[in-house]
Amino acid sequence: MMYRPAKAFIYLQALKKNLEQAQAHAPNSKVLAVIKANGYGHGIERVAHHLSHADAFGVASIDEAMLLRQKGFLHRILLLEGLFSESEIPVVIQNRLDVVIHSEHQLDWLLNSKISIQLNIWIKVDTGMHRLGFDIQQLASVIAKLERSENDFCIQVMSHFASADETTEQSNLFTEQQIERFEDCTSQYQYPRSLANSAGLIRYPQSHYDWVRPGIALYGAGAIPNYDFTSLAVMQLESEIIAIKTIQIGESVGYGNTWIAQRKSIIGVVAIGYGDGYPRHAKTGTPVIINGQRFPLVGRVSMDMITVDLTDMISPANIGDSAILWGQELSVDEIANFSGTIGYELLCGITQRVPMIEVQ
Repeated sequence: MMYRPAKAFIYLQALKKNLEQAQAHAPNSKVLAVIKANGYGHGIERVAHHLSHADAFGVASIDEAMLLRQKGFLHRILLLEGLFSESEIPVVIQNRLDVVIHSEHQLDWLLNSKISIQLNIWIKVDTGMHRLGFDIQQLASVIAKLERSENDFCIQVMSHFASADETTEQSNLFTEQQIERFEDCTSQYQYPRSLANSAGLIRYPQSHYDWVRPGIALYGAGAIPNYDFTSLAVMQLESEIIAIKTIQIGESVGYGNTWIAQRKSIIGVVAIGYGDGYPRHAKTGTPVIINGQRFPLVGRVSMDMITVDLTDMISPANIGDSAILWGQELSVDEIANFSGTIGYELLCGITQRVPMIEVQ
C-alpha cells in the first residue's frame, strides 16, 4: 500500500522500558498504566499489549474498557471518570471493571443497584485541584455508606495532583499541601490509596502509596529536568521533503506572508501539516531535523505541508530526504513549547491518515 510520506513510528521496546522504569521508581507500589485517549494517541490495543506487565489499566470510559476486554485483556481496568449513566452499571458488572466515584449521584446509583459481584470502587477526594472528587469532609460519610451497603464493595481511595509537574516554589508548596491533605483524610483507613501521577511518581516518593498511576511518562514525554527518570520517546513522527525552492531577499513563504527572507534562502517543503496532527500554531523557528541537522520552520503551517529554511544545510538537500518532526532525537515537549501547548495534545492529535508503523 502506498502512503503519503507522513508516518508515525511506534517504538514498542520503549514502552516496555518506560514501564520498567516506573516500576523501579516505585518498587513498593502497584502500577496502574493510564492508556486512555487511544493510548495517548499511540493505539490503545497496541499500548496495552506492550504494557501488559502493569497491574491495571486506566481508561476514560466504558467504550475504551470494552475494547480492551474484547481483545482479551484480563487486567483490572479502572474507569477514571466513573459512570456517566446509571445504565452503565450492568456493563461494569459483566466486564468486572473498577469504577471511580467522585460525586453523590454516582454514589447513589451504586447504592441503589443490586450488584452481584464484588465491585472495586475508587473514592476520589478533592485535595485542591477542584475538578472531580468529594470534599475531604465527605469522605467518612461516603465510606460509611459503602460499608453499610448490602452490595460487596472493595474500597480504594484516590486523589489527583494539580501541578506536580511544575517546579516553581508555589507549585511545590501546593503539591506538598495536597499530599498532606490526602494523608490527613485517609490515614485512619486501611484501604489502598493512590495519588501519584507521572510527575508524582518522579518527584514525590512520599505520594507513591499503594498504587501509582503513570500516564505521559510511559510515552516518553512530560520530562521533568534534574530528576533521575528519563523515559524514551515511543512515537517518532516523520515525513519527507517533497520540494525545494530558492527564494530571493524580500520574498515571502506561505499563507499570510508571515515570513520574509532576509537573505537568499533555500526552502524545503515537507509533507506534514495540521491535517496530520502537526500543530498549526508552531512558530517560525520550531526545529525540524533533516539529515541529522536541526533547521527552523518558517511561515505558517498548512493543512498538508510545512516549509523549512535549509539555507545553512552543510550538504545539499534532496527530494525524499527524511524529516523528523518529533521523536527520539527531538522531544515532542520542545515542539509543544514552540506551539503554545503540551506534548499530551500533540501525541493525542495525530490523525487517522497518518499510518502507525510498529518498530520492535
